[in-house]
Amino acid sequence: MFDPHLPRIAIIDRRTQESETIFTLRLEFEDSDQQQAFEFKPGQFNMVSLFGVGEIPISIVSDPQDSHFFDHTIRVVGRVTRKMQSLKPGDRVGIRGPFGRGWPLAEAEGKDLLLITGGLGCAPLMSVIGYLLRRRERFGRIYILQGVKHCDDLIWRDQYDQWTQQHDVHVHLAADVTSRDWPWQQGMVTELIGMLELHTQKTLTMLCGPEMMMIAAIAQLRDLGLPDRRIWLSMERNMQCGIGQCGHCQIGPKRVCHDGPIFSYEEVADFLGVKGF
Repeated sequence: MFDPHLPRIAIIDRRTQESETIFTLRLEFEDSDQQQAFEFKPGQFNMVSLFGVGEIPISIVSDPQDSHFFDHTIRVVGRVTRKMQSLKPGDRVGIRGPFGRGWPLAEAEGKDLLLITGGLGCAPLMSVIGYLLRRRERFGRIYILQGVKHCDDLIWRDQYDQWTQQHDVHVHLAADVTSRDWPWQQGMVTELIGMLELHTQKTLTMLCGPEMMMIAAIAQLRDLGLPDRRIWLSMERNMQCGIGQCGHCQIGPKRVCHDGPIFSYEEVADFLGVKGF
């Protein structure tokens, strides 16, 4: 059992530049026994530290079945991520985790799934998509909706194309600003919901991305008759300890790092979008 307060050393095996400001690190623990023992659920996160600089929470985007490594996709947005941008294969980082509650995959079995993401919000759902497609026979129809501000912000294009080749997997993409060669929808990701033929009584939804986008999408889904208990979302807050002790990420009685970051809408409806939470 690892000490959740102490970072373990992980080595960068591969670095992929996804866009101008987004990159993916493939990591493995320096201690092979730690790597062998490392298990996580889709939706969980690690606290990733750059020694002498700082520590940040990052979703794990790889499939848990890939036990020899784990991936983190990172957007450059602040002091720590700017320093991380210069990391290269062979460099070392600290890892605490995995932490938090993952997506409700047992409950999702046998149901149609609607995955709605915005911006880099797709990152916490990448692990889910890999999990679903490797176990395709356990789930019904799968809808993947992704929205970005500018078409150039879309990463993982090849993977979206591959997913469309899977049985009964429906991928719909949207960008506010498009180019002539953009083959998908122009507009907001929430506008794609009305284009779907959803069987709401057997559909489970997972959302991740900007909070205002999720609020708008949830309103549409509830209007369509989707029960609150089958609407799940990933919450982002200022997580620092990762183990529910410091209180920085608290919303009402919930500690996002410990009780989440995955919540059902029922659990957070009173706090979602409320100023101060």
